[in-house]
Amino acid sequence: MSVSHAEVTTVGVDEVVVHAFGPPGEELVSRVGDREVRTRGPHHVVRVDGLPPDTEVTVTLEGVAADRYLPERVRTLARPSGRLLATVATVNDVHFGEVECGRIGGVAEEQLGPVLRSGPGEPPYPETMNAAVIDEIAALGPDAVVVKGDLTNLGTEEEYAAFCAAYGRLGDRLRHVRGNHDAMIDPDLARNDAPFAVDVGGVTLAVLDTVRPGTDRGRLDRDQRAWLADLARERSGPILAFGHHHVWKLGAHRRPETYFGINPDDSEALAAVVSEHDNIVGYFAGHTHRNRVRRFAAARHVPFVEVGCTKDYPGVWAEYRIYEGGFTQVVRRASTLDALEWTERTRHMFAGLYRDYALGPLDQRCFTETW
Repeated sequence: MSVSHAEVTTVGVDEVVVHAFGPPGEELVSRVGDREVRTRGPHHVVRVDGLPPDTEVTVTLEGVAADRYLPERVRTLARPSGRLLATVATVNDVHFGEVECGRIGGVAEEQLGPVLRSGPGEPPYPETMNAAVIDEIAALGPDAVVVKGDLTNLGTEEEYAAFCAAYGRLGDRLRHVRGNHDAMIDPDLARNDAPFAVDVGGVTLAVLDTVRPGTDRGRLDRDQRAWLADLARERSGPILAFGHHHVWKLGAHRRPETYFGINPDDSEALAAVVSEHDNIVGYFAGHTHRNRVRRFAAARHVPFVEVGCTKDYPGVWAEYRIYEGGFTQVVRRASTLDALEWTERTRHMFAGLYRDYALGPLDQRCFTETW
């Protein structure tokens, strides 16, 4: 069997999803627990649901050796206690208008390639990837959708209009906030009156503006931190905070003045707000194009999350289910055939290092947080 790039991409409360790539038309037999699934290449998407929560299950792809991407056993997520309050979907780094993928600054393509582009006759890859994600979110039917920045590539009105036209399909449940790419020309493009709160089912989504216009660096000013603290005092239910930029590594000795996330001082000040308010249960960002979770003693060990980008490998979005006693995060890979084709091409970027960087460990993509 010549299957490659086999990955357990998603583990939920009652489901396991595996992706793999192989020769066109070739059959792959997969087993998750006692369930057998047969798929045909080139793109194998193995979905098994109806599994019991918080239970170890075996994962086997016939003829494919287990490794750190394809573990022999996984554990379904624990379901938090109590009633389901809300379901939320998030997306980030969608980059409408982008035409080159994999270029960093002035680094030559032969040094850190490949740099990839849509092929002749193909639609622009941001349109391909976002169309797939929009369809999947629409099928989920969440209570709210938050797109947390980098809606555009260059920050033009035309790119922003393309974003609004595509994501407008999701209707009134859609909320969005700008990222650094969106404020490179017009410092007010896509500002969208952030910070703002979205209330769904007793859950509050606090959407913050972390952009410093004209740069890739982030900040969170005193007024927004005060707004978040006031919101936490006013609300009794859980608050999930969202912004484009991730926080600095709290407690690190080096304090770079040009850090490309939220600067150290503002990161520490945000952590202080989280520390003082038990109902702020996590902060969720994009910007880094990777899946990662960090926890800090200075912020009550709540998760500070980064979710990978939509526009290229692994081509993801995130689903949150918030219960009375906690929430689950599940990162999902866009799985239409054209989206999978593009993400298989882009996994090899940055001299083949992108897969390890972007995908992240399974437990930093899918986890349960309780309170």
